[in-house]
Amino acid sequence: MPDESGRRPASLWPLVLLTSFSLLLCFSSYGNPFPFMGTLYQGGTAQRFVFGDSLISLYLLLGVLKRQRLTVWLLIGYNLLDICNAWVNLSLIPAGEYARLADAPVPEGDLLSSTLLASIALILMNLYIFRVRREFDNPSPYLF
Repeated sequence: MPDESGRRPASLWPLVLLTSFSLLLCFSSYGNPFPFMGTLYQGGTAQRFVFGDSLISLYLLLGVLKRQRLTVWLLIGYNLLDICNAWVNLSLIPAGEYARLADAPVPEGDLLSSTLLASIALILMNLYIFRVRREFDNPSPYLF
């Protein structure tokens, strides 16, 4: 049942924290290579991808804060796209390419385990989002 007092339900605070953390990760990756769907983008293209990803993350954070119904499905879709992107990158970008960019060895097993753990975390997050979807009681498709 939605909270009529206008206060944010406690069940949404984990989502606020997770989307804030996601936004900070986006901002912090500015200037670094950006892997997307099996291609490692660098330079201006990577910066545009990071900027777009940051805008999407900011929109999702604001949607969670405003309890927008549309945000539930956008968050779930964004997380599923992120999982798909991670696995496509793992299969198409060799570990040697990451090692070359990092100037350090990157074991393929570490890439596999971190991708698997991140995928599990995002699936659990999607399950939580689906569970608390009724807390999103703002039917407006617009944030402002």
